[in-house]
This record gives sequence, C-alpha cells and structure tokens, in this order.
Amino acid sequence: MFFDSEDWQTIIFRLSMAMAVGCLIGYNRQRGGRPAGLRTFIIASLGAALFVMIPLQAEGDVGYASSNALSRTIQGVASGVGFLGAGIILQQSHRELNKVQVKGLTSAATIWLAAGLGAASGCGLWQMVLVGTLFSLCTLSGIKRLKKNKSLGKYIKGRKKISPINQEINPSDNSASH
Repeated sequence: MFFDSEDWQTIIFRLSMAMAVGCLIGYNRQRGGRPAGLRTFIIASLGAALFVMIPLQAEGDVGYASSNALSRTIQGVASGVGFLGAGIILQQSHRELNKVQVKGLTSAATIWLAAGLGAASGCGLWQMVLVGTLFSLCTLSGIKRLKKNKSLGKYIKGRKKISPINQEINPSDNSASH
C-alpha cells in the first residue's frame, strides 16, 4: 500500500497533534516534578496515535483489515497504557516501604488520558483532542491551585462542616461557626 500526498498530510497532522498533546500534558507534569514527564507523555500519546492509525490506513486493503480492527486496537492501547500507569504507581509505592501510601495515581491516570487523546488524534477527531486537552490541563492545574488555597485546604483535610471557610471570609460573624 502506497500513500498519496493527501495521506501524508493527514498522517503528519494527526501525529503532530498527538505530539503536541503529549508535550503540553507532559510539560505540566514535569514542571511539577512528577514521576512521568515530557518524553513519557509524548511517546505514550504518539504511540497511541500510531497504533490507531494502522487499521485506519489499512482499511483500503480488504484482506488486511477487518471491520472491528479499530475497536480492538483502541482497547489494546487502553490496556497497554494501563500497565504503564500501574508501573508508575508501583515504582512510587516501592520507594517508601515503611509507609502504606499509594503515590502516582494522578500520573498513571494522566498518562492513560494522554494515550486516549493520542488515539483520538490518530482517528482525526481534532476537536475532541483540543477540548480534552484543555479540560485535562484545567483539571491538572486548577485542582492543584484549589488545594493550595488555605481556607479550602482546611475543609479538604477532614473538616466535615463548611464553617471554617465562612469564618475566614467573615471572621467577625460568629453565626457561621455552627
């Protein structure tokens, strides 16, 4: 099977979009000192796009592609990247054997998300990729900022009532205490 010039443009666009998504998310994670960084996310997203594009490109050759090859490929990518994410979680947990603490869940979920966005890019669903990337970056950056907020941090760390937040907003108002 040979590609014409339109195929090459499509291939370059889809793979470039997958790389850009992996780069943006990977930069966000690397900047925060997380276990998986720029290269890992680019490779996961690009790899997912490549795997998804194979049955799409081979679709023209009836003997080579089946009708559900794309679905099976996407399932395989999701499972494979899930194992990669599990490795990130285990690697983080192994460092501190004296504590029962699981670390790396967000990194594992984020690498799975990056692969999903790469798969969507490989399918040519660029609108979905743009919105998904925007939402993922807002989630990764926005939730972190919310946790750093001291008044919200008090509520998150185990307070059952919202009164600590109200007291910090209106310290003179004693009715907010209970």
